[in-house]
Amino acid sequence: MRNNQDRLSGLAVPNAAQEPPVQQQQTEQQPLQFVTPTEFVELPSAGQLYPEGHPLHGVQTIEIRHMTAKDEDILTSRSLLKKGVAIDRLLQNIIVDRSIKVSDLLIGDKNAIIVACRVNGYGSDYEAKIVCPSCTTSVDFNFDLSLCEMNPHDAYKHWGIEKTVNNTFVIHAEKTGVDVEIRLLNSKDEVVLSQLSEKRRKNKLPESNLTNQLRRIIVSVDGNNNPAYVDSFVQNMPAVDSRLIRRTYQKIAPNIDMIQDFICSECDFEGEVNVPFGANFFWPKQ
Repeated sequence: MRNNQDRLSGLAVPNAAQEPPVQQQQTEQQPLQFVTPTEFVELPSAGQLYPEGHPLHGVQTIEIRHMTAKDEDILTSRSLLKKGVAIDRLLQNIIVDRSIKVSDLLIGDKNAIIVACRVNGYGSDYEAKIVCPSCTTSVDFNFDLSLCEMNPHDAYKHWGIEKTVNNTFVIHAEKTGVDVEIRLLNSKDEVVLSQLSEKRRKNKLPESNLTNQLRRIIVSVDGNNNPAYVDSFVQNMPAVDSRLIRRTYQKIAPNIDMIQDFICSECDFEGEVNVPFGANFFWPKQ
């Protein structure tokens, strides 16, 4: 018979009374997971002035996430600031729905997002320099951005302005007696106007901000949408009609109301002023 004792000699035979060795489990430390909060911002346009197929068509709010330290890198990027695209890059970064492009946002909706982003990033207190309308002294004044309200998206009804199926508006220019069709500007238009202004400045040409803006917002004149015809009208329209078109545009364009009460610390003047988008809007002192 085989000697099993000899065959197993030299091999470790487990003892039933002996506890099995304990394996040490190495646990890897996982980095902390932070979830950036988001919020819904009410759009001044209520989504009523975007064409069908646009991701904001009929949508009353837009979801944005709160600013992070990484977003502040965008605001301090010298190259982006020099190109004038830092704010747009920031907004594109915080909008949750990636199908929404900042360039397609109506100016009023973009302004509402900018204010909301600033409030959730640095708070609603905003100190800015204001030139007093009375004593012309430049004073520091604290504004409360949480008090900013919105103009109604259907303000055109109050002013008796006709809205077309293409989300444009028809204004009757009394002096020339023509019907002028206008559209609302978006963020892309804002960039184009800024580039035109900068180009004229570099070439030492006279400013043409008003006529450039009119060319962007006027779609047709008495139904004629030929660019050359529209340009001729812009160049030769009476100032009274130009003023009417610009003031009507301001009345009917959905936007966030940036007018707040102001009290001058130097002369005690009290009145309403526009909250300025100063250099420290996204770069507060504190």
